[in-house]
Amino acid sequence: MVAAGLLVFTSLLSLALGRPTAQADNHVLHRRTNVPQGFTYKQKASQESTLNLRIALVQNNATGLEAALYDVSNPLSENYGHHLSKAEVESLVAPSAESLEKVTAWLKNNGLTPQTLSPAGDWLSVKVPISKANTLINADYNEYVVDKTNQTELRTLAYSIPESLKGHLAFIYPTTQFIEPATRAPPSFQIVDLPRTTKKRRSRRAEVPAACDQQITPECLIGLYNIPTTPASANGNSLGVSGFIDENANKDDLTEFLSVLRPDFTNGTFDAVSIDKGLTDTASPGTVEATLDIQYTVGLATNVPTTFFSVGDQNQDGQLGGFLDIINFLLDQDQPPLVLTTSFGFAETGFASDPELATTLCNAYGQLGARGTSILFASGDGGVSGPQASNACNGGAFVPTFPSGCPFLTSVGSTQGIDESAAPFSAGGFSNVFKRPAYQDDAVAAYLQKLGKTNAGLFNTEGRAYPDVAAQGVNFVVDIAGNGQGVSGTSASSPVFASVVALLNDARLNAGQAPLGFLNPLLYSQGAAALNDVTKGSNPGCGTDGFPALAGWDPVTGLGTPDFAKLLTLVTGSAAGGNNSTAGGNNGSEGGAAAGNSTATASTSASASSTASVSASATESSSSSTASASSTTSKASSKTTSKASASASKATESASASSTDSTTASATTTSADSTSTVSATTTTASSAATSTAAASGKGDKVNIQDILNDPRIADLLGKLLGQLGLGGGN
Repeated sequence: MVAAGLLVFTSLLSLALGRPTAQADNHVLHRRTNVPQGFTYKQKASQESTLNLRIALVQNNATGLEAALYDVSNPLSENYGHHLSKAEVESLVAPSAESLEKVTAWLKNNGLTPQTLSPAGDWLSVKVPISKANTLINADYNEYVVDKTNQTELRTLAYSIPESLKGHLAFIYPTTQFIEPATRAPPSFQIVDLPRTTKKRRSRRAEVPAACDQQITPECLIGLYNIPTTPASANGNSLGVSGFIDENANKDDLTEFLSVLRPDFTNGTFDAVSIDKGLTDTASPGTVEATLDIQYTVGLATNVPTTFFSVGDQNQDGQLGGFLDIINFLLDQDQPPLVLTTSFGFAETGFASDPELATTLCNAYGQLGARGTSILFASGDGGVSGPQASNACNGGAFVPTFPSGCPFLTSVGSTQGIDESAAPFSAGGFSNVFKRPAYQDDAVAAYLQKLGKTNAGLFNTEGRAYPDVAAQGVNFVVDIAGNGQGVSGTSASSPVFASVVALLNDARLNAGQAPLGFLNPLLYSQGAAALNDVTKGSNPGCGTDGFPALAGWDPVTGLGTPDFAKLLTLVTGSAAGGNNSTAGGNNGSEGGAAAGNSTATASTSASASSTASVSASATESSSSSTASASSTTSKASSKTTSKASASASKATESASASSTDSTTASATTTSADSTSTVSATTTTASSAATSTAAASGKGDKVNIQDILNDPRIADLLGKLLGQLGLGGGN
């Protein structure tokens, strides 16, 4: 009897030890009560199987990263365009020394040596057998099948860590995260002829060829969106295209595509970079998605250096499918691309109960944005039913997509037709993971008020709303192995908008300004007038008509489609950043005229050509006024400068004239600092005198009349007035 009782007790003890139990000194990070929909339990995991555990450490200042991102991305901020350097970003997201020490010590005490996966050191990995993983984090790993793909994944329904690591270790993956793999909708395409471009390229929207109602070519987009065809020329400009799931672009296909549809630009090309063993043989047959993305970036962003980042299946980020790997790869570069477009995504559903992975990836996009990269994502092709059309949600809530729900990137929906209306597949809606960011509060609130009770209870009215913008997305002509195919989807729209941004960056870089970086604060505050509002159509799904496109922002086409000419005026004026200068950020420049500032600038330089040029501009944005004047002459230059600081609130005037003696006067007033600077510069053929009088400190009172009474200043002004015919002069 005793032996039998002991045997039963031992058996029960073995069963108990097989289940995850919270130990007295352990902190339970997450626990599920059941297997989520879309996954099916298969069997117990083999204890000898190897598991690659990824360990996310708590970032030391994630809120500081968000604040910095918005600060350099808000056109009303005095720091607009002053993008952060690689080191500055890493200092915000790196774990504290204490966190790194404690987590590393815990792993080493268990015989494990971690590898660092991210540039900032906030993402570690260790390879362990299932048996050790179960012991290490008090887990119970089993095999689960993804119903849609029949893939087998290793997961546990609960896990915990030592109490001493609370506040230092954010989460471990894979554990309780049940996320369906990243997808793109199967390409919707048909065989078409490769149409020849018309002899006379048209630039006005009203003169777009009628054939563009049936199929889209670069010529159609150039006409619809006023996209320039002049080759980009700025040093440092770049455009990145990300590809996943064995996508590959073929250079011969691109060459033929350009020869037929961009005969004015036949030498366009691209580089290919492999991440996680991705395909980079550009002589191998091209796939539809990669072909579409490359032909409509290289084919539109004329002469902008373009790179295809091919992500393979040897992922370090598991079910994220390389989405985090590619961002960590780019964050590790001194010069990541200034624009990145991606045409793949997830249903957000799998992230809702375990948002840590989504937050980690979203923060990684924020890091790139803070460094000056514009990140664009296709919103998805399922209307309100997710990344691709599905009846699974019929009678239920709408299915948001991810990463479009991340507030630190720009989501792109689709339109169709010359007289643009929403493409019915254009995914849009409201995130259940991320709350609505302040930059879109007004636009979204206005839409919700007009929407009324339509779709009530089917979406999160307080979630981050998407898409932000849109572009054509139906029947794009691509060339694959000499055959024309018509391809549709938001995966066509994102490369188009990305190309527009790359060309805007070219203009800004050539003007000495910073790249645009994270776009949304600019788009929502000032960009609507530079976009074509789309007010027709909807995005049906889940057994409903979805959301209607209405005047203003809507969750089908966002704020609208691009008008390059209007956007160019916006982003090269003071409202979009003013006069930028070189700085230590990743993109090599910083700048921006802050709202509330009144600025006048002047410059003098020598020229080999005995010619002179004069330009003046004045711009007002919010409470700011800008006047600028420049003078160029063949004479050697020297400067006489007088500076004074004082409170000021009125705009300044500047004028310039050029002759053998050239004079430039400029003044700058900054109300935020209560400072005012007045300068005068003169250049003569023989000699120049330099003197500076300065008063500094907030609130210092300086009499402008005293400066003007200086005989040297009076002499310079006399010459200037004489040259303008307004008075005497020497």
